[in-house]
Amino acid sequence: MIAEAAGFALLASISPTTLLVMAVFLGSESPRSIATSFTVGAIVMTVTAAVASLFILRAVGLNLSINHNPLYGLRLGLGVLALASAIVVRYRGRPEPAEPDQPAGGGVVGRLVEKTTPRAAFAAGLILFAPSVTFLAAVQVIATANTGVLVTLTGILIVIALSAVAAWLPLLAYLVAPDATTGRLKAINGWLRAQGRALGAAALAIAGLALVVNGALGLAGVF
Repeated sequence: MIAEAAGFALLASISPTTLLVMAVFLGSESPRSIATSFTVGAIVMTVTAAVASLFILRAVGLNLSINHNPLYGLRLGLGVLALASAIVVRYRGRPEPAEPDQPAGGGVVGRLVEKTTPRAAFAAGLILFAPSVTFLAAVQVIATANTGVLVTLTGILIVIALSAVAAWLPLLAYLVAPDATTGRLKAINGWLRAQGRALGAAALAIAGLALVVNGALGLAGVF
């Protein structure tokens, strides 16, 4: 159960945009405070979404055997949503090329990144780490398992840590080796811009296929 949730959480952590944003923040005039604010925002959103989703799913009793069909119906629905999201991510219109030191795309996050203030960075963390389909898939694995408090808490903590790894790991690496970390992020910047869309779509497609198969087999009575 925990291994399955961790797999979905790792897929949720694939966020080229987050790494591009971190590269900008770590190259700012106050890299530690800006990047830390961004990471705090990411963790706050991830923890809030995980706890809220856990309580909602447990409140409706999807961890109980009597709700077998609703459980697998949820997984099938999440799978279909993930596959649809993968298609949208892969084939939506390409944004205008961004400046070399700015993340691709625009909108609210782009404007927040341009400000490079702790408050803007915190808000960017909240927005970028809003719950995705793959994140919800990871949480539902834990929430719908009929397990004790310790196992549930361990699973949720693992999901939170892995889902937010694209924020806290670069910050930790920067605190240990500033120059090496910023250099590596800048080195992969171009590759992320070129392959980020395909990478994100692939993560959604993998999660979607797994959920669709699991949900369909569950509804068919195989599980």
